[in-house]
Amino acid sequence: MASSPTVSEKTISDDDEIDYSVKPEFYDSELDAKDELWVHKKRNGVVSDAVLSCPACFTTLCLESQRHEKIVTQYRAVFVENCEIKNEEVVQVQSDKKLPKRKRGKNGFEAVEIGKVKPVCCSVCSTRVGVIDEDEVYHFFEVIPSEV
Repeated sequence: MASSPTVSEKTISDDDEIDYSVKPEFYDSELDAKDELWVHKKRNGVVSDAVLSCPACFTTLCLESQRHEKIVTQYRAVFVENCEIKNEEVVQVQSDKKLPKRKRGKNGFEAVEIGKVKPVCCSVCSTRVGVIDEDEVYHFFEVIPSEV
């Protein structure tokens, strides 16, 4: 008596079902050029040191940033996206002139030359990525930079 085929034996390869004579519906060979044009329009010709992304979910946080002069893993920015300010928390950060090299401030952030700050998180996954100071300048410490 012949046994019935197993699930894996019933499965047909996707390659057998694809008609390669028809252009794929979701393929766009010009997509990279369109994305680059979109970013240039968003920046209005402003040069950026890096595009910053969340280290947990890779969501874009900032298209225009400036790298810290001495601490190359820190960035600052004025215009951001997908960022949430935690207004209920205020953190006091000491000046880095008083701290030994590479000493971390409160909440694990690198110390910067700012006073009272509020934590900033990714609005998609809530990962803490930096702080915002009293002058509304964002200071990013925990981000992934993409060189532009």
